[in-house]
Amino acid sequence: MRHALEHQDLPTGELDTALRGGPFHVALRAAIAARGLPLQRVQHHLSRHGVKVGVTSLSYWQQGARRPQRPESLRAVRALEEILRLPDESLIRLLAESGRRGEADSPAGRSYRSLVEGSAVLDRLRAGLGRPADSGLRTLGHHECVRIGARRELAAREAHHIVRAHRDGVDGFLAVHQGEPGGAPHETRVRALENCRTGRVRRDQETGVLVAELLFDTRLRVGDTFLFRYAVEEGTAEAAHEYLHRFEVPGGQYALQVRFDPAALPVRCRRFTQHSPAAPRSARQELSATGPHHCVHLVEPRIRPGVVGIAWDWPE
Repeated sequence: MRHALEHQDLPTGELDTALRGGPFHVALRAAIAARGLPLQRVQHHLSRHGVKVGVTSLSYWQQGARRPQRPESLRAVRALEEILRLPDESLIRLLAESGRRGEADSPAGRSYRSLVEGSAVLDRLRAGLGRPADSGLRTLGHHECVRIGARRELAAREAHHIVRAHRDGVDGFLAVHQGEPGGAPHETRVRALENCRTGRVRRDQETGVLVAELLFDTRLRVGDTFLFRYAVEEGTAEAAHEYLHRFEVPGGQYALQVRFDPAALPVRCRRFTQHSPAAPRSARQELSATGPHHCVHLVEPRIRPGVVGIAWDWPE
């Protein structure tokens, strides 16, 4: 039985277009807007259908920062078709198509850790640690090495930062990580490797977002440079299909290397950039993971605001 909704407007032309061509998150956002429902009300209607989904997850779905994949999430999508008075299978069809195209939210949360920068979740966790949004540091160099395990999962990543302080008194850095769907955030570990130690760690179980203090045990003055390394170990989630990083401000060099286990090699790899998470991907370039080291990489000489990443396809 369908539940009465607050708004009974017919779908708009924008919604019709989105339902025909997608992608999923655009159609979902248009459908919610056409009904005039705040996300809290959408969550309420879902609960009346016996489906539990957090407001944060709904927000990520309509932004394209995550794609529903778990059985409970797929139940929610089917319920949304009824709640929003959409044709049967309309959202499910777009969801399947976005998965085949490998769109931005398809794989995995950890891939989207940087997409939550500026989100309510990250702001809340940062505020709980008493850390300001501006770290007081400028990036001179940022090198990441991502390791994909034998089960196609993101096993770990290591980050090497070269920074310069632009204010006095900076004594640490806040590392941000967002876990893959299907993972166990409480099992994710942050290890300090060089010139820092791990301080307080905060996790959001629903979104998989983790923030960890990396303490320098020294206070930098304006103009001081500093080098530090840390690692995040995960390895509990579903197969990963890409890794990306979002930058909010300009900076120095960024290098990303993805290393695959010999037992789990992709059939295709490519790099990409985006001006923003919602923008189309551009600067696509094929990368080869052949050779003894089974890895691919990219190098950006100068960081610009936007998204940089590597995506890959697994054999069927």
